[in-house]
Amino acid sequence: MQTEVHQIPAAVERQLHEIGPRYREIGQRLNRQDFTMAISNARGTSDHAATYLKYLLETRRGTPVASVGPSVASVYGSRLRLHGQLCVTISQSGASRDLIMLQEAAANAGAATLAIVNDVTSPVAHQASLLAPMHAGPELAVAATKTYVASLVAIASIVAALDEDAGLADAIERLPEALAGALARDWSVAVDALAKAESVFTISRGPALTIAAEAALKLKETCRLHAEAYSAAEVRHGPIALAAPRFCALVFATRDEGRASILEAASALRCGGATVVVCDSAVGADLPSVAAPHLLLDPICQAVSFYQCVSALAQVRGLDADRPAHLSKVTVTV
Repeated sequence: MQTEVHQIPAAVERQLHEIGPRYREIGQRLNRQDFTMAISNARGTSDHAATYLKYLLETRRGTPVASVGPSVASVYGSRLRLHGQLCVTISQSGASRDLIMLQEAAANAGAATLAIVNDVTSPVAHQASLLAPMHAGPELAVAATKTYVASLVAIASIVAALDEDAGLADAIERLPEALAGALARDWSVAVDALAKAESVFTISRGPALTIAAEAALKLKETCRLHAEAYSAAEVRHGPIALAAPRFCALVFATRDEGRASILEAASALRCGGATVVVCDSAVGADLPSVAAPHLLLDPICQAVSFYQCVSALAQVRGLDADRPAHLSKVTVTV
């Protein structure tokens, strides 16, 4: 895992150079299609990437995105009503039967199907009407890192072309350098706080909710630490009652309109007795993060910095991040 995390800046640079034109072409085709809603088809880390897609499309285009459970097709056999709409499948392996079946159901319902996958020989890749390779290279560690970042880069690139946003497109080209800087950030403060915790909230909002969800999963699967992700708004509706000593909140601050509410939630959790650690690009932050070339790219930089933390935390807890309990690299579900 640690080796693959350090490969991320070079992998993204290669991805943008070799696959970037295809992302732009896909975005331009989707722009001409003018779909009015979309569904995402993903599980685990890939579903966290789908959260990023959801917020980009909803906040920038006003296009609703629903996360549809693959079991709607694979278990319940439901007929979808998606004529003229978009189904986006995100998967590293592209081999899970339930993802394949939901993508097939969407296509049969008249939707365009976009597959963002690492394995371009997979069934999901072959069956999609639009294929966006992650192009992350081999990923051997059970915990996905390179492929998660590559999927976010693919999503941002496609949305930049879809929106004809030259500023975002230019910022994406400068992202590899920012990711190299993110790898150099010191997260020892977070490692120390999390090592003492019995339970954790990971908090953010909007497009950055993707990294809150991803961080919670990685803490569970590699560090065997109970963690739950919440929107800065949702945490105030009940979950904040858990704030107490030996409870930790890892907060991912943004530079967008959600920033104030994220910092307010952090303050409320701290007042409740929780240990709160804030990842932020502002001067004096608990965990100084890299300000990406565009604020929509901040979650990608935060993810790379966090991966350094989770690997170190696993060691502190006496665990091997490369051998998480009860997990294998490819998870096949129905």
